[in-house]
Amino acid sequence: MTRTAIVTGAAQGIGAAIALRLAEDGMAVAAVDLTESACGDTAEAIRSRGGTAAAIGADVADESAVAAAVRRTVETVGAPTVLVNNAGVTRDNLVFKMTADDWDTVLSVHLRGSFLMARAVQEHMVAAGFGRIVNLSSMSALGNRGQANYSAAKAGLQGLTKTLALELGKFGVTANAVAPGFIETEMTRATARRMGLSFEELRRLAVAGIPVNRAGLPEDVAHLASFLASEQAGFVSGQVVYAAGGPAA
Repeated sequence: MTRTAIVTGAAQGIGAAIALRLAEDGMAVAAVDLTESACGDTAEAIRSRGGTAAAIGADVADESAVAAAVRRTVETVGAPTVLVNNAGVTRDNLVFKMTADDWDTVLSVHLRGSFLMARAVQEHMVAAGFGRIVNLSSMSALGNRGQANYSAAKAGLQGLTKTLALELGKFGVTANAVAPGFIETEMTRATARRMGLSFEELRRLAVAGIPVNRAGLPEDVAHLASFLASEQAGFVSGQVVYAAGGPAA
């Protein structure tokens, strides 16, 4: 049986890696990002490898856009029973410099967007008697200087995850969160620029505190998301798994 997955923030980085991995697992994939053109390369990469994919543009913080994206998923690649909430943005700043718009933007995309997507997709999961929700949290949920908005959003995702697990478990739906540590992505490159460092300098500083002595790659997160989205993970729910190369600090 071919299952259908929606992966948000699938244009690049972790989202693209997860979309490609789920396609390798045999799933049809709706690659969702802010515009259809942004995630077109991800969908084409899946199709070029013999998979089934659709590129769908949607602002996950917009309720009507989310509903439309889920409808289009059903029409093009099938009813979704796997959801990976990965879409995210950063608006980093110290609290005394952070604007209300900085706060609202980050909370809206990460937290409101994940809620809207989960609410829209869960009816298909309940109908199928099977569902997997994987939310992308972060080590920053434990607190991170200059990221009050991002940290709050990622901590909120952990609470949302546990509540979804409690409410949807009896319908065969699991919900888990993956909390990456330092991963080599465009987002961490942007962090380096904000700090006035080269990416190599930031990576060296990060790796110095990682027990496995290397930075993470998007594929490291994708492997974990693949397991949590699988049928074999049916007895794992409401968990936050830190993919950080060592114990969460």
